[in-house]
This record gives sequence, C-alpha cells and structure tokens, in this order.
Amino acid sequence: MQIHEPSRQAQRLYKALLARGVECISEYSDGFKHVDIAILKAHLYVEVDGLNHFIDPDQIIRDLKRSHFTDGDDFRTFYVTNQILKYYLNKVVDALVKVVDSRLSK
Repeated sequence: MQIHEPSRQAQRLYKALLARGVECISEYSDGFKHVDIAILKAHLYVEVDGLNHFIDPDQIIRDLKRSHFTDGDDFRTFYVTNQILKYYLNKVVDALVKVVDSRLSK
C-alpha cells in the first residue's frame, strides 16, 4: 500500500476545515482512488492539485478517467489549486463550510 504525504496546501486546508468544525479525513482512500480530503457525511471529496493538473494534457486525461471511479455513489469532487489556496485559503474554507452545510441539510 502506497503512503501518501499531503502537500503543504492540502495540510493547511485540512487543518482549517477541522478548525471550523468540519469532520474530514486527510489522505483518504475509497478503495479505488486516493483523495486529499474526504468529508464523508457530506459525500464530498476535495482534491488539492498543482498546476500540472490543469496544463498537462496527459494529467488531465488521467484525472478525467479517475473521476469515474465515484460515478453512482453520490460523492462529488471539488478541485482546487495550490495557487488558489496560497492566497484565498479562508475564502475557500468559508465556501466549503457552506457547501457541506447545504449537502448535510438535504
């Protein structure tokens, strides 16, 4: 089993979500794929990706194929870049808290 180390930005997001009372798991494996942060009660995965996930066509294709592993299980994946978190961590956390609340109230 491969051990994943969270990136600095993923760690910052995870700790900020915990500080806001969001129950989440860092470096979660759903049996098919690994995700940076899982918010299981809200059926939400969070992927913190570097720029290569948005500019490298081979990486984009791998990510598109990978996203189908959760088809049909009502989990959704939110993707955010390291660059966005570097400058807008608190705003992203505010938005995710609202998304989690919305998904839990359904």
